Amino acid sequence: MNCVKNSLLSLIALSGIVFFSACGGNDNNPDTPAPKPLVQLSASATLGNHLTDVDGNSLYYFSNDFNGQNNCAGGCAAVWPIYYAGDNLAQTALGTGLDIKDFTTITTTEGKKQTAYKGWPLYYFAPAVGGVNVREAPGKTDGEGVGNIWYVAKPDYTIQLINAQLVGADGKNYLENHTEGTAKTTYFTDGKGVTLYSFAKDSFNINKFTKPDFSNNAVWPIYETDQIVVPSTLDKTLFGSITVAGKKQLTYKGWPLYYFGQDAGVRGSNKGVSVPAPGVWPVVTKNVAAAPKL
Repeated sequence: MNCVKNSLLSLIALSGIVFFSACGGNDNNPDTPAPKPLVQLSASATLGNHLTDVDGNSLYYFSNDFNGQNNCAGGCAAVWPIYYAGDNLAQTALGTGLDIKDFTTITTTEGKKQTAYKGWPLYYFAPAVGGVNVREAPGKTDGEGVGNIWYVAKPDYTIQLINAQLVGADGKNYLENHTEGTAKTTYFTDGKGVTLYSFAKDSFNINKFTKPDFSNNAVWPIYETDQIVVPSTLDKTLFGSITVAGKKQLTYKGWPLYYFGQDAGVRGSNKGVSVPAPGVWPVVTKNVAAAPKL
């Protein structure tokens, strides 16, 4: 009888140990910290929020990537190494304020994968130091404005700069001064690289094209925003907005800004420069003269 009793007590004691281990074992194994986002937003006192990698290294866009492809090869590639977040980039791997729908992967001409944001391929900055290219330290933004064609990638640009050849709807190449010729022009786009134009007949802060009922808006849609988030090489005070039939239209130096319907939202397309003739609807550049006042 005592043997049975002792066996029963031993079994109860053993069960208690197993139960305690199952319920309390995690106390000695705290939850693993959540991994840092692969892409996140970091704040700069001068530039505001911009994209960085998991370690806080700044990511940049290149104005020459007008077509959404990597156009930085040879010596350029050594100074501006490509950024690739990996094959498994997902919403859970992004910092607050970023949307996975804005990220894509492209393949360079060398067959390398590169992460793009809102159609802009992303790069690091690695200037030459003593003859060796050294990537800038986390938290640095020294690549901003280099050559007037490199800028930190930001989530909320309303104006970006593209450096590309102007090719009209007539198939001819044009220069910034509206004459025929082959050379790149640096001009304004929206945050996704879609070209912005002005109308030569407009006056300072006066839209003379758009009808009150917007019946012709599809031809030259107004750029509807009053937010001013621009690259650091542009003067924010030169931008403003006007109200057109109850909608806000962004302006620069008094010129109301428009899209061209036939560009169809294609980044880098600038067909409007020849419609209906060169100079009537020019792309907008930093050094354009202010719109005339009445």
